Amino acid sequence: MASKIEKKFTHWMADHGIALLRISIGVIFLWFGVLKYFPGLSPIEDLSVRTARVLTFHLLPDRVLAVGLASLEVLIGIGLLSGKWLQAVLVLLLLQLIGAISPVFFFPRDVFNLVPFVPTLAGQYIIKDIVLISAGLVLGGTARGGQLVADPVVAEKAKDEEEQKLAREDGQQPRR
Repeated sequence: MASKIEKKFTHWMADHGIALLRISIGVIFLWFGVLKYFPGLSPIEDLSVRTARVLTFHLLPDRVLAVGLASLEVLIGIGLLSGKWLQAVLVLLLLQLIGAISPVFFFPRDVFNLVPFVPTLAGQYIIKDIVLISAGLVLGGTARGGQLVADPVVAEKAKDEEEQKLAREDGQQPRR
């Protein structure tokens, strides 16, 4: 009985997990992006703007950077929520997350109370971005037709077939 329930739940997760992941990340980006439009509401606002200042070689005013970051995050959030233009949205997500992790290198004293073991509040925000990067990789792997497969036998067979296809494309002898 538990096996039947487990199997159904596993199939449900495989069928709906990617969409729920995309939507939940979309909500996070939309929410945090909107906060950045209002000075003082985002606990990481100052560090975000200082990082953007470094990444843009001090060419833009701070308010332009803050609104630009807010707009980027809102655009990513809307894109993920709508599910439209996912490949382009995922490129923006990757670029945003590279920028979001940059303070670790530019401002380590603002990211850690004790490098690298005790993160500040800002550091905790940045560390959670590792999960968002991983989620972005999963979404990227499914944006062009890849999918989760609940049945381990089917998944293994598909993996073997994919390896054989890649080996043929590379002109190698397929593994058996």
